[in-house]
Amino acid sequence: MLAAQRRQRILERIRARGVVSSAEMTRLLGTSEVTVRRDLRAMAEQGLVVRTHGGALLPDGGLAREPSYAEKATQAGAEKAGIAQIAAALIAPGDSVILSPGTTTLALARLLVTAVDLTLVTNSLLVVNALMSAPRVDVTLTGGQLRRSIHAVVGPATEDAVRPLRVSKAFISGNGLTVARGLSTPHPLVAAADRALAAAAERVIVLADHTKVGVETMCQTVPLERITTLITDAGVSPGQLAALREAGLEVLVAELGTDGTSAAFPDEPFVE
Repeated sequence: MLAAQRRQRILERIRARGVVSSAEMTRLLGTSEVTVRRDLRAMAEQGLVVRTHGGALLPDGGLAREPSYAEKATQAGAEKAGIAQIAAALIAPGDSVILSPGTTTLALARLLVTAVDLTLVTNSLLVVNALMSAPRVDVTLTGGQLRRSIHAVVGPATEDAVRPLRVSKAFISGNGLTVARGLSTPHPLVAAADRALAAAAERVIVLADHTKVGVETMCQTVPLERITTLITDAGVSPGQLAALREAGLEVLVAELGTDGTSAAFPDEPFVE
């Protein structure tokens, strides 16, 4: 791979996440860490990134921007599918659930088409569309202001619609998850809607692939103490998984098998 191609890959990754590590990019690019460090140095000289110990972040301080839906849809597709399979296994007949907007929650919605006696509330237009052919799923779409970048509605009407509700589980996505701040997203209106969705649930289940864990964005949506369960994938470092477990989260890790199936490992940390 040419230097220009490597640096473009690095830039795409850091724009999506806000921060990357040299070790991560070494693995993704299949090159040496010395080469990655040289690329980061050159990118820093151009003002594209700010170097940190062990990696680099965005020049604005490392708070990840809101990527477009098309960008999110192309990231970690297999991992999101595995996460969705585990999430679907947590839903039983007769459940009442909330699904927030997001590519991973959309993957979950597609698995619920054959669900039985399920009551579902969402502010995602794509989730509603995915469940149009689900005969035994009672779907409620909240009102609100259209936010085209996430194909969902947000704003005071969305928050008012869910405030009187109480459901058993809320499946929430986001743009970042850290031990310090919990779940976060770059946009205040999206954050407010997600907070309202989470507040309506007895159990808050976060669906976050490895590109989001350890990333911090501007607006906190759900603090860590309000999150019951995290479903993620084996791309998250063992140290991050251990810290999240120590903070009190139930952590389920999806791994893709050779046959494309996924499995959850809730009790033992992933060991590379």
